[in-house]
Amino acid sequence: MPTALVTGASRGVGKGIAISLAAAGYVVYATGRSIEDAALPDGIIRLVCDHADDKQTESVFAEIPALDILVNNAWGGYERMVEDGKFTWGLPFWQQPLHRWTSMLDVGVRAAFVCGSNAAKLMVPQRSGLIVNIGFWAAQKYVGNTIYGVAKAATDKLAADMAHDLRPHGVAAVSLYPGLVRTEAILEVAAQGWLSLENSESRQYIGLVIAALAKDPDLMSRSGQVLIAAALGAQYELVDTDGKIPRPLSLAEIP
Repeated sequence: MPTALVTGASRGVGKGIAISLAAAGYVVYATGRSIEDAALPDGIIRLVCDHADDKQTESVFAEIPALDILVNNAWGGYERMVEDGKFTWGLPFWQQPLHRWTSMLDVGVRAAFVCGSNAAKLMVPQRSGLIVNIGFWAAQKYVGNTIYGVAKAATDKLAADMAHDLRPHGVAAVSLYPGLVRTEAILEVAAQGWLSLENSESRQYIGLVIAALAKDPDLMSRSGQVLIAAALGAQYELVDTDGKIPRPLSLAEIP
């Protein structure tokens, strides 16, 4: 059976991806600091890992004999958005707390690099595989704060340059943007009337897209690209869990 590793799968997008890949027939390894408490299907293999610690990441890969898909989803950037009663997320760069750089660049970008490096050592000898970095529109325009934009732009560039190095070995790497995903946090905001879920995606939808992408005979032609999950899903005619096909967001629609 094909094997996948999804980092940061305790909740949110990562959790949904892990569930979908397991349903698609993958042996799924899922990591996270609180992964043992996550509501995941019994067949998913849980590996407790703080990806801010390279040694813990290396220990995860020591448990995996072969790998077909790596999803780099681990991300600490949405933690501590409110500090001492103040919403610091949207402050100008000179007022940003330095822990936000650490959580976004070290837990986000560095973890993706370290995981990608370990995954490549498994994929290159087998001359196949797919590395997916979960990105976002903040790479394309100002969203939220400067550090967020730097981290997401780095995620896109990391995927592009990984793809360059991996191409001769038949391994693909992409940056994949979700749309408005019905995570726990988003559902809470929507329940208070602050957000419309009319054009939203389930947590599982992006996992359906990744499974279809991995099977695409033209996968290598997409390697190195920034891909929009809903646009790919429409091409693959994928239906979300609510029976809908999400509409791809445009750059202009991102606040």
